[in-house]
Amino acid sequence: MIGYIESYDADSQTGVVKSEKNSYTFHLDDWVAQVSPDVGDDVSFDSEGTLARQIKLVGAYLTPPTAVKYKYVAAVLALLLGGVGVHRFYLGYYKIGLMQLALTVATHGYGVLWGFIDAILLFGGHINKDAKGRPFK
Repeated sequence: MIGYIESYDADSQTGVVKSEKNSYTFHLDDWVAQVSPDVGDDVSFDSEGTLARQIKLVGAYLTPPTAVKYKYVAAVLALLLGGVGVHRFYLGYYKIGLMQLALTVATHGYGVLWGFIDAILLFGGHINKDAKGRPFK
């Protein structure tokens, strides 16, 4: 069957696939793609009652992910504004960015060290993908 991801909860690793007028629940164990599901993704799947099994991305999602973000932009942001997590927001890691901001505020500026370490990891290639799993340019 063909449908789309109507909802997905990363914490419980469950979601809902909508196909025509029917909805099917799924667990991440039934997800076949290498990237995690996102709301609105077009998928093909097998149905077993109200469950979706063997869920696969269709269309443009079958091509390998293309680079969108720049490694050196992220590294410079980490050096200059790493304490407030701007580089993590740039890469799509919003929760980590908020944690960096909170740490910097709570420690009266010492969270800047985290940004400096992230800059070293970015320049060294140890952080090499954005939050969606796409490689850097």
